[in-house]
Amino acid sequence: MRRIRNPFRDSEDNGYGCFGCSSANRFGLKLEFWDNGEDLLAFWIPERRFEGFRDVLHGGIQATLMDEIASWYVFVKCGTSGVTSGMEIQYKRPLLITDGVITISASLKEKAKRIATISCKISGKEGVVYSTAEVKYFLFPEEIAREKYRYPGIEAFSDE
Repeated sequence: MRRIRNPFRDSEDNGYGCFGCSSANRFGLKLEFWDNGEDLLAFWIPERRFEGFRDVLHGGIQATLMDEIASWYVFVKCGTSGVTSGMEIQYKRPLLITDGVITISASLKEKAKRIATISCKISGKEGVVYSTAEVKYFLFPEEIAREKYRYPGIEAFSDE
């Protein structure tokens, strides 16, 4: 498994403050990502400040976690950037703030022309699944992603 480099961190002094992945956003999730060859993974410990119902991680935060990893899947595995065009979420069971480290994963379900459907999941200890999502991503052609949306190229996400 290899760690994914966050090339956007170099621009944190220039206003990069993504809620999902910027280490400079004091209110954010500060996610980091890993590639196991097929899937993208993130490991995260829920905090009380993201609580919804008493002791339960807010469903909107769960949706954000899965949307964020889907966008990173597009960066790293699809070699471009894009925008979320739809998301269908299933909440399977309450994710308690006290459950410890969770795993957020993303894999490609299908890619057709300019739409990628990415399957995401949040799971905990012993594989317990808390929520799943299918995220549809509209993909930009790489040239447009680079010119208009600051996509640094797939090579920027690797230290190798």
